[in-house]
Amino acid sequence: MSEEIFDVVNERDEVIDRKPRSEVHARGLLHRAIHVLVFNSRGEIFLQKRSMQKDRQPGVWDSSCSGHVDSGENYDETAVRELGEELGLKVSAPLQKLFKIDACAETDAEFVWIYRCESDGPFQLHPDEIETGGWFAPDKVSGWIALRPQDFASAFVLIWKLLLAQGRG
Repeated sequence: MSEEIFDVVNERDEVIDRKPRSEVHARGLLHRAIHVLVFNSRGEIFLQKRSMQKDRQPGVWDSSCSGHVDSGENYDETAVRELGEELGLKVSAPLQKLFKIDACAETDAEFVWIYRCESDGPFQLHPDEIETGGWFAPDKVSGWIALRPQDFASAFVLIWKLLLAQGRG
């Protein structure tokens, strides 16, 4: 299997180069990613526990779905693709774009668009990507992050805080 190729971007999120995933991560180059927050009809959020096979932040809880934007792909296309790959979720309606985070240490040098959608599942979790997943009430997530932030991917902790600050959690 060939290595993923990412667009390398500048501080304004403009494409300036293309490099293999391993080089982008090893050199800390700015690149792009998405996170999708899936809520069910009861207002709970689906969180995934990242597989121990992941090269970045294995075994921690994260957004419902997340992934890198491949070279030549846009954020919206990536969000739909990743939902299908990671959760087996096919969406017909456009996803709700919530906000964008500039590349920073918490996002591992990624510019990240955050999306939201609604689904009650069930999901088909990709075993190479996700160890397990579950539905959680937003107040439970907030309490858990307050007590044990180390249980979560750093980008998700930032996303959750921004989501709550906007009154969307």
